[in-house]
Amino acid sequence: MTDSPISLYELNRRITNAIAVARDLQGVWITAETSDVRTSGGHCYMELLQKDEKTGAPLAKCRAAIWASAFARLGAMFYAATGTRLRSDMKIMARVNVGFHAVYGLSLIITDINPDYTVGDLARRRNEIIRRLQAEGVFDLNRTLQWPAVPARVAVVSARGAAGYGDFVKHLHGNPARLRFATTLFEATLQGERTVPSVIAALEAVMERVDDFDCVVIIRGGGAVSDLASFDDYSLAFHVAQFPLPVIVGIGHERDITVLDYVANTHVKTPTAAAEALIARANAAYERLKTLGNEILQTVSARVAGQRQQLAYYQGLLPALARNVLESNKRRIGPEIPAAIASAVRSHLARSRDRLDSLGLLLDTLAPEATLRRGYSITRAAGRAVTDSSSLRPGDTITTTFASGPDIISTITQSIE
Repeated sequence: MTDSPISLYELNRRITNAIAVARDLQGVWITAETSDVRTSGGHCYMELLQKDEKTGAPLAKCRAAIWASAFARLGAMFYAATGTRLRSDMKIMARVNVGFHAVYGLSLIITDINPDYTVGDLARRRNEIIRRLQAEGVFDLNRTLQWPAVPARVAVVSARGAAGYGDFVKHLHGNPARLRFATTLFEATLQGERTVPSVIAALEAVMERVDDFDCVVIIRGGGAVSDLASFDDYSLAFHVAQFPLPVIVGIGHERDITVLDYVANTHVKTPTAAAEALIARANAAYERLKTLGNEILQTVSARVAGQRQQLAYYQGLLPALARNVLESNKRRIGPEIPAAIASAVRSHLARSRDRLDSLGLLLDTLAPEATLRRGYSITRAAGRAVTDSSSLRPGDTITTTFASGPDIISTITQSIE
């Protein structure tokens, strides 16, 4: 026969008493990962879990709480040591008391936290990301990009209306040297869980217009220090590391450096410092331009002065040179010119004589007398040569001329058909 049954409440009461007197369940230091961290009424609630290191599958899970009486002290201590608030997805070492409630079941009450363990884990995770980026060959890509001579076209990744964005724009466009910049805002969320996908989306939007810009600035003004964890993200660091434009990161943190700071071309503390970095580069380019202009002016001035001296020298020599040329030509004209003229005239006359002789021969060949000497005669009617016999009429008088002898005069007696 079975023992008499007890109620669930009685069973839970016995568990509560058993746990309460179990010395090895009180004040135990454990390591776990936080999840679903939230605060309410000054208390801090969370879940602690342990995952399989290979598969990531949960091996153990338990509710935990830090009562308000301890949370004010532990929260401040944790922030001072780590630079971040207690949040989800952190590895912690905590001292706990195991408790059991008849209604809510098993829970852990955190009475102390060792922040050094968390700091070490954050550093380890950051180093793992850095080593992965280095192994993939992208860690130094953006840091070693060459800047354009004047980075005046700036793509800004920030939240519209954020104080940090306003400070950046005001400082950049209000620079004392009145250097002109063109800024285009690509909106993103830089605080909270949306930070990583939001910034990546903004970078991809910049990439679609990459030829329109000289550099990218990622900025936020202040914000919760715990939000820095978003900038220790592999995906975001990968996008920045391999971005084809120089990237300036100024996310408003003074005491800590994230992976994003390591892979960006330039990292500064604040949005205003980001503006200063751009102004400094533009000023340097302006100073180089002024120096080059002065060097060109000095070189041209020296060259002009030298040419003026040379011109003055030649101006002084010109009258003497002209006189020397005239005198030299005069001396040459005396014996040389008359002989040259006479020779030229003789040559011209000879050429003219030969030409006249040739024309005379041509005229003799073409003259009517030459034709007659070859056995031909010329018949004329009314003083004009007759070339067509049908043009003659009875009674017409014709004259026939021969190469030698007198002309013969004839009269047409009948029609010639």
